Amino acid sequence: MAKLIIKDLWASVSGVTILKGINLELSTDETVAFIGPNGSGKSTLAYVIMGHPSYKVDRGEITFDGKDLLKMTTDERARLGIFLCMQNPYEINGVTNRDFIKEALDKKETNSNKIVSYYKFATKLEKAIEDLKMDKDLATRYVNESFSGGEKKKNEILQMKMLEPKIAILDEIDSGLDVDAVKIVSDNVNELKEKNGMGLMVISHYRRLFEYIKPDRVIVIINGVIAKEGDSTLLDYIDSNGFDSIKKEIGLVDEVTLLETCAFKR
Repeated sequence: MAKLIIKDLWASVSGVTILKGINLELSTDETVAFIGPNGSGKSTLAYVIMGHPSYKVDRGEITFDGKDLLKMTTDERARLGIFLCMQNPYEINGVTNRDFIKEALDKKETNSNKIVSYYKFATKLEKAIEDLKMDKDLATRYVNESFSGGEKKKNEILQMKMLEPKIAILDEIDSGLDVDAVKIVSDNVNELKEKNGMGLMVISHYRRLFEYIKPDRVIVIINGVIAKEGDSTLLDYIDSNGFDSIKKEIGLVDEVTLLETCAFKR
């Protein structure tokens, strides 16, 4: 069992400090929900773990399976077994979905000197597309180009299914999905977790996702710090009281918008 360990993590964007001393451990058999108001640092944490160049680590440590992630490039972290389902996936003109995923899988397997059989790859890809109830022509379309919002999110899960990471970070994967699509995506995430013991960091503003992907722990991030942590009953507390009550608990008294206090109920 591998562990992602974060110690006293401070990070900034364009000179503005966003994360302020995050301490966290996540095992590859855990599902952890990350919730909090808009702009609280949830996505920043995801991007820092993955090594996005726009985010600067000012202090702290991040290790995975005993290896120092901060000394690794983004692709090295990915080959180590960390995967990020992006909130706003990029479009890549001129590169088909099939070629993109095959190249990523080949790069991943370089570490173990495996040769990915094209027949096995194509068969697995076809099955994954079917599982996600996506259009069959998706494999030959350019990555995310002219995809709907829901198709882009399903495409992130398709890549995850093909790469089979040790830890997956789902950054608002339910945003833009209708009710049926949320269920389809969740079923595929749960299936892969059960198959491989994959660890999950799940970021969402909406309670409905956690009805399908059930967390072992819930972490509330507010103003760049972990403000509260608990089991799944913490979701019920937030649903009833909003984030304002937790801000008061930690002494952060400011004006809270209706969106922040009530978004989690939707």
